[in-house]
Amino acid sequence: MSYNENLADRVREMISLTQVNVEEKRMFGGLCFMVNEKMCVGVEKDRLMVRLDPAKFDEVMKKKGCRPMDFTGKVMKGFVFVDIDELNTKRKLEYWINHALEYNKIARATRRKKK
Repeated sequence: MSYNENLADRVREMISLTQVNVEEKRMFGGLCFMVNEKMCVGVEKDRLMVRLDPAKFDEVMKKKGCRPMDFTGKVMKGFVFVDIDELNTKRKLEYWINHALEYNKIARATRRKKK
């Protein structure tokens, strides 16, 4: 198993309460939830990947269990990982998903490659 399926189920359930245009894609060795054709949140191993407003990056980095996303060795401001231990309640998971959904409203979609 490349990602925590229980966490993915919790994310799936929470997003489906408010979003209609949701697509799941396997990427980053895990599962990514695309909302309105834009990367929103993902589950990778035992952590949540959250795409959020880069202006809030420094603020959220103070949260316990939060660290910058650095797949390529370079910090990607606007993307963070949150350890599963800090997502043990609905309220805590909701906090992060709400950040991602809020930014999703104004985020730009990644350009699709031409085939």
